[in-house]
Amino acid sequence: MNSFLRKGLLLPLAAATLLITACGSKPAQPAQEGSVKVNPSSLSLSDAAVTEVVTVISDCDWGVASGNKDWCTVSPSGGVAGTTPVTVKISENKGYDTRSTLLTFRYGGNKLEVPVSQTGKQKPETPETPEGITVPEGYELDWNEEFDTPGKPSLSDWWYETGGGGWGNNEIQTYVASAKDGQDLCYIADGKMTLEARKIGGTVYSIRINTKKYWKYGWFEARLKVSDVPGSWPAFWMMPQNFQTWPGDGEIDIMEYAISTQGKNKSSSSIHCGAFNWPAGTQKTHVMPVNNAASEFHVYALEWTADYMKFYVDGNLHMTFANDGKGYSHWPFDNPFYLKFNLAYGGNMGGQTDDAKLPALYEVDYVRVFKKK
Repeated sequence: MNSFLRKGLLLPLAAATLLITACGSKPAQPAQEGSVKVNPSSLSLSDAAVTEVVTVISDCDWGVASGNKDWCTVSPSGGVAGTTPVTVKISENKGYDTRSTLLTFRYGGNKLEVPVSQTGKQKPETPETPEGITVPEGYELDWNEEFDTPGKPSLSDWWYETGGGGWGNNEIQTYVASAKDGQDLCYIADGKMTLEARKIGGTVYSIRINTKKYWKYGWFEARLKVSDVPGSWPAFWMMPQNFQTWPGDGEIDIMEYAISTQGKNKSSSSIHCGAFNWPAGTQKTHVMPVNNAASEFHVYALEWTADYMKFYVDGNLHMTFANDGKGYSHWPFDNPFYLKFNLAYGGNMGGQTDDAKLPALYEVDYVRVFKKK
């Protein structure tokens, strides 16, 4: 084929190819650039719940999302060119650790991240445990009275119950606040608090003293020396802060000692509630031998949790009372209780008395309360 023909055929083919190429392709679109600025560029917040506003300045459409919507939310979730306020809602940080997330702004193929951080709550200072105090494992000291300052118990920490009438147990004594006719019946000396039951003018007077603080759960212990005077009935126990009815609202007896009814060198621990109490003969009680209970100090303790109570003498477990999950009549012990020390005389548990052997002395070397860490 001559060159003329070849040229004649190739020219139409080239033109057709050019036409097909031109019709089948589109010119490349330039990438959308745009710009987004956020003011402020970061948020640093305290642990409290708060609502903050950031300002978005843009020349294009944009969207925003929080990296953790459980505690950080944004509104609106996007906008157009111009100036737009964005509300950032932060919930309270109830933990102790700082938490953080990102607000991510997207526009075109770009993104801008705004850091958000929120501090945790301040950890309460753990009081330094005084020298000589042994802390039970898993606990820390919450309150204690070592009775190192001679005089009277401080009325900022303690209060007295007063009066007679038997106190529901046919007791003989009349309780007074601190003293009777100039004779001290509750005093601090030689590093201990002493309660006395003493006959004055034909009447036996004694002491019933309580803490102003109250607790729900914890480890409670006192180092005590009791009395062997017949009829004396020293106790270390707890009653509910919001007491309405007995035994329904509960009673916790950490230590009771009554030589006339329990015998010498034997202490008991008990609980009372609607289902378990001494009038019905159903109370939960255990008697523990304690050598030289009235001539030496011994440590009586209670560990109280939501699930059980455990009673100890000198570190030896002797009684456990478990929460059986059957309701308030079986376990009214999910409420605050306060501590009590008293020295009763005679009555249902005090038993046979001997006034000739009075006064009876009940000594408290220390009382300590520990809470779970």
